[in-house]
Amino acid sequence: MQDDDELCLCFHVTRRKVVQFIRVQKPKRASQLSECFGAGTGCGWCRPFLRKLMDEANPEAVNLPAPEDYSQQRAEYRKHKSS
Repeated sequence: MQDDDELCLCFHVTRRKVVQFIRVQKPKRASQLSECFGAGTGCGWCRPFLRKLMDEANPEAVNLPAPEDYSQQRAEYRKHKSS
């Protein structure tokens, strides 16, 4: 996943925005990432990835799935979640 790829697909929040928010705001809890344009408050798919970025000393170096895989896995997650 590149910097300008969407991490929160519900609210179209990019990885770059989240990393910048973490760097500047230094949130203490993962739930505070919701202040970054609503990230993580939609379907919930991105929450583990948000936590992963927050927990790392260097969030820019965190390896996340490719956008196509990420989107496909989210679609499966939402399908099972609504069942």
